[in-house]
Amino acid sequence: MAPLLDVDSLAVTLPSPRGPLPILHDVSLTVDEGELVGIAGESGCGKSLTAQTLLGLLPPGAAVTGSARYAGTELLGLDARGWQRVRGAGIAMVFQDPSAALHPMLTVGRQLTEHMRVHLRMDRRAAGRRAVELLDQVRIPDPERALRAYPHQFSGGMRQRVAIAIALAARPRLLIADEPTTALDVTVQAGILALLERLRAETGLAVAFITHDLGVLSALTTRGYIFYAGRVVETGPTGSLLTAPTHPYT
Repeated sequence: MAPLLDVDSLAVTLPSPRGPLPILHDVSLTVDEGELVGIAGESGCGKSLTAQTLLGLLPPGAAVTGSARYAGTELLGLDARGWQRVRGAGIAMVFQDPSAALHPMLTVGRQLTEHMRVHLRMDRRAAGRRAVELLDQVRIPDPERALRAYPHQFSGGMRQRVAIAIALAARPRLLIADEPTTALDVTVQAGILALLERLRAETGLAVAFITHDLGVLSALTTRGYIFYAGRVVETGPTGSLLTAPTHPYT
């Protein structure tokens, strides 16, 4: 069976005042259905840029070569309508800072239901029921009341759970989690990691988890990719990466 996500020889060059600047070099990786894969490396190594490329979020003037296929569809070169079909309903993303990802002036319920009405064409009543189910799924207490609340009324960990619920609203098959626990304390971090693992087990969701923390990589993922200076320098089962690394950076 073909991977759900298959990235092959991906290279990205960004414009800069001094001319084109190569950032990603020959990146190849795969994510299977229902798999939880780790992408690890220090800040600035290209992890997040890879995710942005997979969602068509690169800045103007970026040059991309290689291939990135999701469920058999080539992502590179998609037009606006093609990206609208993929984002949210195919690939969703959870960002590091939930406060930046959530609109401060809209209730949680409105942000959830608008997502479903756009991607799933749900009417208001059906979207409201689904919103309650999603908040319950991510363990938000009293979900009916939470729908009427604003993001600032939640703690950091609860805001991240809300962001995960919004990411799941359109029933994606792949979730890219870009360091979603970095801004959280250790106990809250553990709860978010457990939530992602439970969602994967219960729904078959595939997760690409981006992190700079090898402890998180070990606790959550079964297979990993180590990034360094815009390249994948090592890949394999997570246990082998940590106990018997073959690259000096790992």
